[in-house]
Formats: sequence, structure tokens, C-alpha cells
Amino acid sequence: MPQQRVAATLGISVEAVVARLEPSQRRSQQEAARLAVEQQGDLLPQEEIVARYVQGATMTELGKLYGVHPTTIRRRIPDDLIRSRGPAPDPRQRSGRVLVEEEVRRRYAAGESAYALAREFGVSVHTVRARIPAADWRGRPAEEASAPPPRSAQPRSGGVRMVLVLSDEEILDRYRAGQSATAIGRAAGVDCRTILRRIPEHERRSHLQAQRLNRPAPEIDADTIRALRARGLTWEAIAAEVGLSAKTVRARA
Repeated sequence: MPQQRVAATLGISVEAVVARLEPSQRRSQQEAARLAVEQQGDLLPQEEIVARYVQGATMTELGKLYGVHPTTIRRRIPDDLIRSRGPAPDPRQRSGRVLVEEEVRRRYAAGESAYALAREFGVSVHTVRARIPAADWRGRPAEEASAPPPRSAQPRSGGVRMVLVLSDEEILDRYRAGQSATAIGRAAGVDCRTILRRIPEHERRSHLQAQRLNRPAPEIDADTIRALRARGLTWEAIAAEVGLSAKTVRARA
């Protein structure tokens, strides 16, 4: 079961579920996504999906219909039934006409654009461009168009360490005192990632530790919650007053 479903079943928050799990028991995002896809895939009616696909439905439409990713739909369809990707060619653009160089040059010299000729003959603009002499081409010369613009030689600034208003020792002292990297970065006028690079790896707090530090749960006992409930307050009103979720308030009561 995912953490959200466990929390909803027990009537507690997701953070409370995570706090009661050992680090080795917590699944990564990739593993959780894989399990969710497998659970959804086991419930999909494969025969119905194949029948709808054969009738003309696309994988994207079937994915939206069954609430899964199109790749999940693709795994349920046999390879011999897979249609070629991309829209069908437009018969107006693929006229099957033979590309005659003399006609292309004559019509281009008369004022027709290369794009219009390419659309009529069913070829690319580059194919039409190859049939036009360089002297008659109304655009830039081919060598100028293909040549990349010259890059100005600029000295590289790699290896230069940014000078901050706060020293590394002061940053580490503030971080150990409980300030977040975002708050320290705001005081120094830099991004929080710049602050984290000044803090050793073993000193950095985990995501759960930072979440607990930045959003500490109020210490509200069951007696206080029952007293508020006896006054006629709803669970939502009590949660708004004490700064907790309604599920957490019910669990603590």
C-alpha cells in the first residue's frame, strides 16, 4: 500500500506514517511508481483495451480513459497490432508529381516561393533549394546560412568561488542553530543551493528532519482537544485553531 492510503486507513498524516518507518523500509520514488503501475495494470481489462485500440482509439485516449500512462496501455497491446506512429500523409501535400528541375527553376524565377513549390511537389524546402542556382536564390547564400556565427573568445570563470557576506563558519553556526538553508541564503542574498555547498555532507539535515524543524507539530494533548470538542467545535475548527490537520486531531483525541 502507498503511504497516502496507509495514512487514510489509520486516520493519521503521511508524515506520521513516514516517521514510524525505518529508513530501510521506505520505498524510493521509482519503486513506489513501479508498484503503482503494476497495481493499476493488474486491474486493466486487456481484451477490452485491445478491442478499443483495433477500432481506432489511440494509446493516449485509452490512457486517459483508464487513468494510466499510454506506456501502460502499450504493454497490453500485441506488437503485431501496433499501428505506425504519426499522422497519415496529406494527399494534397503528397501529390506524387515528378520533380522537374527546369519547371522548379522557371516557377521560382517567376516569383513563387520555395515553400509553395515544396508543398506542391511533396518534398522539403531543402530539396527545392538544391535545384535553384545560387545566383537566382533570393535568400542568403548557402555557405553563409550553414556557417555558424563566430563565437567571441571569453575567459572562462570556472573555479572562482563566490564571495558571500557571511563566512563559512558563520553559515555553519547558523545552520547548526536551526536556521534553514533558505533563511540563511535570504540573509546572504544568494540561493539556498549556494549555502548548502558551504555545509559539509555529514552536517546536512535530511528532508524529514528539515520538515520537522521548519514545521514543528504543536504539543496538543487529548484533554485540550476533548475540551474544545465539548464546546461544540468541529474537527476542522479545532484543527484550524491548534494548527494541525483534522485527521491528526481525531487521532490525538
